[in-house]
Amino acid sequence: MDSKFEALKGLGAGEFEHLNGSLIQHLNSTTELLEKWGASTDLSDAGLYHAAYGTTGFDTQIVNLDMRSQIAEIIGIAAESIVYLYCSCDRDFVFTNIENDTPIQFRDRFTNTEFILAPKQAKEFCELTVANEMELVLSSTKFKEQHGEGLFQLFGKMECDLSSSAISSYIIELSDDG
Repeated sequence: MDSKFEALKGLGAGEFEHLNGSLIQHLNSTTELLEKWGASTDLSDAGLYHAAYGTTGFDTQIVNLDMRSQIAEIIGIAAESIVYLYCSCDRDFVFTNIENDTPIQFRDRFTNTEFILAPKQAKEFCELTVANEMELVLSSTKFKEQHGEGLFQLFGKMECDLSSSAISSYIIELSDDG
């Protein structure tokens, strides 16, 4: 992980501001959550680079899409594929169409193509989504107050694609009892 973290710093991720500090701090904390939840190495590495190409919620790109092969050399092809999927998500479209136990209809915001996520893609996408948002919830009371209820509803619709650790985490932090 250290060489991957150093490569991320070398790309300038530490220079970007994020909700509660630097982007690199958020990326690292997201990865730590995924590791705590028992995620695969590919998914954990994707967590470290999950904003590399920007996202709907974080428009700034660390690198351009034409650097996909360089990112794949650092974290591996499988992890880079997860990163691309996550960064390409048209959240307004995808999040409003997620329904529990229904295949996820996905729209790629870079190409404007729509497709159904394969089961493994859905699990990785949902787990990374929850880890990303939960890192923000855990680091910002204000973020939790503003977005907690909506995230609780969204994550509830993702449960069939989430690990038991991710489910426990969001329920503990976001339920009315949490």
